[in-house]
Amino acid sequence: LPYPISVLFIISCEFCERFNYLGMRTVLVFYLSRHLGYTDDAATILFHMCAMFSFMLCILGAIIADSWLGKFKTILYLSMVYICGCTLLTLGAIGPLQLPANTFTLVGLFCISLGAGGIKPCVASFGGDQFKMPQQLKQLTAFFSLFYFAINAGSFVSVSITPILREDVHCFGELSCYPLAFGVPAVLMVMALVVFLLGSRLYIIKPAAGNIVVNVSRTIWTAVKTKWQQRHLKSRAHWLDYADEQHEPQMIADVKVLLRVLYLFLPMPLFWALFDQQGSRWTFQAARMDGDVGSWRIKPDQFHIVNPLLILVLIALKDVLMNPVLKFLHLSRPLQKLSLGGILAGVAFICSGLLELQMEQHNPTLPYENNIQLRIFNTQNCTYEFSSNLYNNSLKLLPYSVYTDKNIHVPSVYDLTYTLISADSSCPVFEAGRQQLTHKHAWSLILNARNTSSSSFWTSDFVNKPRDTYPQVRSIANTKQTSSIRWQSSKEHFIQAANETKLMRMAARNYLVYIDDIAVQGYELRQGGVYTLLINELQPGSYYTKLVEVTAPNELSMLWQLPQYVFITLAEVLIAVTGLEFSYSQAPPSMKAVLQACWLLTIGFGNVVVVIIAKVKMFDRQSYEFFFFSILMFIDMLIFMWIAHKYKPNMQTEKHEDADSS
Repeated sequence: LPYPISVLFIISCEFCERFNYLGMRTVLVFYLSRHLGYTDDAATILFHMCAMFSFMLCILGAIIADSWLGKFKTILYLSMVYICGCTLLTLGAIGPLQLPANTFTLVGLFCISLGAGGIKPCVASFGGDQFKMPQQLKQLTAFFSLFYFAINAGSFVSVSITPILREDVHCFGELSCYPLAFGVPAVLMVMALVVFLLGSRLYIIKPAAGNIVVNVSRTIWTAVKTKWQQRHLKSRAHWLDYADEQHEPQMIADVKVLLRVLYLFLPMPLFWALFDQQGSRWTFQAARMDGDVGSWRIKPDQFHIVNPLLILVLIALKDVLMNPVLKFLHLSRPLQKLSLGGILAGVAFICSGLLELQMEQHNPTLPYENNIQLRIFNTQNCTYEFSSNLYNNSLKLLPYSVYTDKNIHVPSVYDLTYTLISADSSCPVFEAGRQQLTHKHAWSLILNARNTSSSSFWTSDFVNKPRDTYPQVRSIANTKQTSSIRWQSSKEHFIQAANETKLMRMAARNYLVYIDDIAVQGYELRQGGVYTLLINELQPGSYYTKLVEVTAPNELSMLWQLPQYVFITLAEVLIAVTGLEFSYSQAPPSMKAVLQACWLLTIGFGNVVVVIIAKVKMFDRQSYEFFFFSILMFIDMLIFMWIAHKYKPNMQTEKHEDADSS
């Protein structure tokens, strides 16, 4: 029989849909936290709630397709809902429209979850309907391989592109361009629907034939209800036997086997709780790391590309490398592979916890209760003595320097008095002053003799890491106050006025600084850094500049996340692939679709775990949370191994399948 052309439309549709969904998810936590202002915990909760609804609504999609509309109409109608969600998310991100961004985002995410979850169980099975069985069994196997390739190809391309659209394109006066990062995937979703409709005349469309999920639910409900009604009578050998008056014996026997397999998979949601944090907690971790790799700068939300790349490599090497190694280690049985996968997931979170501990050593020192920080910026080519009631001895302020003290103990409010004296009579004179300093702040005294409003003034400084990873820069220009300062890179420029000292967000790049169109000096601004540029006009057209690091940029390379990604991807291959294969081999033929739906539910429940832990805020340090998840995973695998030890394989199913194949 010829290969059905219709499946090419389905595979193309799946590529576009996966590009859309995974591209949207890639930049979602940054959009929620950096653009809409949610805390990292709140953004994590919303991210995992979106994933939770997406996988839990798979059951609804399967029921609608099999019981009422059929697969074709279910994919068609829910794709429209999907596109509406993508459109709402994109419109909410366009600032000039002044739409209620939070409302548009939440409604859009719900529509996306409903659409993505609803069509997920339908697309692959609809593609399978295009083949005539058993004549096209080999072609069907090839289709599923192509289908899986389309999923990972869509993931790879979207994870590569959407962070670039988010960060490297500036739109609507913003450094980032979330409308484009959401809009391009949305266009791909529209294309997915168009491609799907183009093949409509070629499809084999089977009518709805009843949903096995509904039948299983009815059987269980009947058994529970009847057992309660007959609780005073003689008990049956198995509680499901109470359903024998309304359901066939074979149905009851199949449900018994199904529940045994589901009992075995009870520990599985915790693995998905760890796995899905690649898009939330691990992305926030990457945002505090250095993405420079030679001439290539990796975006924090772009590092997810490691996962689909490794999956494609590991699947290609599965029979050549992975399976022989597992056989050599006597870990070739399915339940052993599942146990090993869970252990590797725990190891991945140990790696992320150890990395987080190392990163905490590079965290900036912040002012705290009864503590202040003091910085004095001297833009003059002069040395000054700073005397105050804060120190017993005077401080020497060298030319073009910054004095920094990050550990000054004070009451909640401290009245500072000070004087500034230079031994050089040709140097500008600064009057004695008084300043009220409140604790838990970083205070800066700026000396700028050419400032027309005040030659010396105080400001409360920002000294933490920027949340959006963009470096922040301010200029203290001891020049004509009408001058302009331009930071020029190969891609864009930023302009500051000489009489302004507020921080400006810039892209992490190499810049050449111009003052009134005169090229002065080149500087590199790196991710996570906070800088102050000291400028002194020596004579007309001649300037001295010095870039000061107020907060050090991200130090650790993002490549240090590679070990945790390798371990979690190994775990995914061992658990996701092995779990589906094992459940299919153990489930009766009538229960295979139910088991697939329940497997997707474990992913949804795994995201519930993350939502609960993020909501409770059990830990004040992220490293502790990572270690907590790894310990939970190890305990979870001990429970799984105990259940697996007691599990008896369903030999009748295997014999039944052997008979069918013969």
